[in-house]
Amino acid sequence: MPPLPARALVLFALLCLTPPSLSAEEAADAPKGATVTVLKATKACLPAIVEVSGIVRPRDETFVRPERAGLKVAEIMADPGDSVTAGQTLARLLLPDGATLVVQAPVAGLIGKSTAVIGALASARGEALFSIIARNEFDLIGTVTTRDIDKLKVNQTARIKVIGAPEVDGRVTRVAPTVQPDSQLGQVTLAVMSNQRLLVNSSGRALIKTSESCGVAVPLTAVLYGSAGTVVQVVRRDRVETRRVEVGLMSGGQVEIREGLAEGDMVVARAGALLREGDPVRPVTVSADAK
Repeated sequence: MPPLPARALVLFALLCLTPPSLSAEEAADAPKGATVTVLKATKACLPAIVEVSGIVRPRDETFVRPERAGLKVAEIMADPGDSVTAGQTLARLLLPDGATLVVQAPVAGLIGKSTAVIGALASARGEALFSIIARNEFDLIGTVTTRDIDKLKVNQTARIKVIGAPEVDGRVTRVAPTVQPDSQLGQVTLAVMSNQRLLVNSSGRALIKTSESCGVAVPLTAVLYGSAGTVVQVVRRDRVETRRVEVGLMSGGQVEIREGLAEGDMVVARAGALLREGDPVRPVTVSADAK
């Protein structure tokens, strides 16, 4: 076979390197745009939570002193941290004539502090020998912003977490009618509904559920906040639509959408500035629970 001319060799090489063209059907099925994870906007009930920070204080503290003066501490029978019953002997005191007098707990509870020292003087007007946290009951005395204080009411339930102790139930017992002039914070008192032993003056935090709202909700990651407003990105017919929305309550990584979104809309799970209005995308659906 005679050798091909140089021009023919070039044309043959170009034909070999050019990929075959797609049919119209194959072109329609070819992937377009970026792959994005989407999920359905669903209905959920989100709680409105007010957070209160404060310190632990005894609800009722009883101070124990002898009824007369001129006595010396002869024996100490209870120490701070001890649980005592009403009528239990806490100490024995020595009278000037050599007789002894017993000091008893007037209420059941927890010994909070003691100043009793063997040989020291004790009197009705001096420093209390013992302080008893009556019935081992504590309160959380906290503060709240003026924005939230009107949302609080007596008997609302709460969850209280005190440093160094398990989380316990609580209940609002008092909401101050005024705010502090310097900080503009209001005071709220919560009863600790547990016999859990707590450290007086330790820091605590209470979460109080004040209301609940049920409606369309999406993950926080699906919401974009910017100068143009608050938006979510919806995928419709494999293209991005930007929707301005009005958000409401937030809880557990979810945000309530009050306007701009309907139940069942396919929302980009992780909205981002790289996606623009009208961009073609390849949506991959996941459940809301997976996010």
